Amino acid sequence: MLWQTEQQLEDLLCEVVSWDSRTRTEGEIQFAEKIKGKLLELEYFRENPDLIQFHDAGNKRNAVTALYKQENVKKTIVLISHFDTVHITEFGVLGNLAFQPRELTKKFREMLDSLPEGVRSDVTSGDYLFGRGTMDMKMGIVLHLHLLEQAIHENWPINLLLVTVPDEEVNSSGMLAAVKGLVNIQERYDLEYTLFLNSEPSFSMHSQDEQYYIYSGTIGKIMPSALFYGRETHAGEPLQGINAHYMASFLTKKMEYNQAFSEEVYGERTPLPVCLKTYDLKADYSTQTSNHVAALYNVFLMKRNAKETLASFREVATEAMEECAEEYKLILAREENSEEHFNIGVWEYEELLNYARDKLGKEKTEAIIKETVALRGLDQREISMKICDQMMTHCQEIAPACILFFAPPYYPAINSSRDPIVQHKIALAKQLLQDHFDVSAKQVHYFNGICDLSYVNYDKQDHGWQAYKNNTPVWNHLYTIPFDEMQKLQAPVLNIGPFGKDAHKLTERLHKQSAFVHMPFVLRKIVESMFEVTTVSECEK
Repeated sequence: MLWQTEQQLEDLLCEVVSWDSRTRTEGEIQFAEKIKGKLLELEYFRENPDLIQFHDAGNKRNAVTALYKQENVKKTIVLISHFDTVHITEFGVLGNLAFQPRELTKKFREMLDSLPEGVRSDVTSGDYLFGRGTMDMKMGIVLHLHLLEQAIHENWPINLLLVTVPDEEVNSSGMLAAVKGLVNIQERYDLEYTLFLNSEPSFSMHSQDEQYYIYSGTIGKIMPSALFYGRETHAGEPLQGINAHYMASFLTKKMEYNQAFSEEVYGERTPLPVCLKTYDLKADYSTQTSNHVAALYNVFLMKRNAKETLASFREVATEAMEECAEEYKLILAREENSEEHFNIGVWEYEELLNYARDKLGKEKTEAIIKETVALRGLDQREISMKICDQMMTHCQEIAPACILFFAPPYYPAINSSRDPIVQHKIALAKQLLQDHFDVSAKQVHYFNGICDLSYVNYDKQDHGWQAYKNNTPVWNHLYTIPFDEMQKLQAPVLNIGPFGKDAHKLTERLHKQSAFVHMPFVLRKIVESMFEVTTVSECEK
């Protein structure tokens, strides 16, 4: 067998990490073919190559699925992972070693004095492998290949469907493409998905956290955003218009750390909202004030859906613009003895779009959107705000105004903590880790790193996503979420992966015993517990 011993697993990890697959690089494009090549090393897939499928994720990237299908068996465990990694700017002169775990770990031993104290002890212990993607999350892929090989070799009476995807780190385009593939595979082979098992690593909850965690859900993330459209004026006559930056400051102050967006479930709390980025849409420097500014706000979710988030966002934005208008009136009264009535409208994107259609006609409005979507050199968030801006350019009579919209990406929160299957698997994993390895594991109800489990097991009764669809300017142009298909993928979610530290940092590292000993044993037992006949591998005999 190829991927069963500690050494085989370490060798496979080092090989897979060496395939540089940073998001939006050529390596990310090539990774799908490379992982297919690995799968074809197994005789089962050489004899059944049609059970390996690619799913178009855009920009020449593909999600990959590989199905181990047992005849006359419906029960299927879906093994989910991602193969893209973040970039390596922080590696500097060590960039050539970023994807060479053994060489990088050796290099760190030679430069201990330049490393933080906590990292030094991990380097000298010999317990860790360093490198981009070792922890997040190529070891997860390795573990799933390991399980596939075991299932094939021992003829497990259950189906396993490996799903590994690109672009988890930016927009989750890979998983969004895989969702439709999962539905098609389910229907084509008459499968019953019984568990979505991810193997993202155990993420620390605080600095120097050595606790091992198992996750029964994943936190959600949404990005309510705003375009502030004021009235331009010369800086020498500042009160002849209203500066969009001034307007933006009122909403940003109210959104930052706003407890109204905080949720607490199972004793766990979402991080408070923050402004991730602001944009001045004025193209050049001049002494003209800016009449169009945009801001993106990060909001984490546990129970709230898009509709509820938008309602709260509108309430805060309305209050903020009322305060802005009132303060500006006082300035006008003080500086210019003016009693001018002043108001700032708050509009949802859907309302602005309908207004523009009534004024310009549907055909003209759609042409404006398509022209904006076609602009080069801008990402989905920038295109979103540009669409709002172009709408306002043609509807300036409603200015000053604050336009509320959603910018991609959106990760719905998913939780299976009350599912009896998940409760049993977590209890089993805890017992196995404690009894066999003296490792104490804790359950976390919401994975705090954001992951692709957000796109399965979506609540069948939830229709709040319509608010997201209607208020996302790039919907069906550059971005879409297959909510209908997600609601067909009904099975509990569980995340069990290896222990590591410092994801997305220069010192990203993987605990070798956790990865190559603990996790293979635990994941095997979890899968075995999903079918009645327990097999014993040759290494355990």
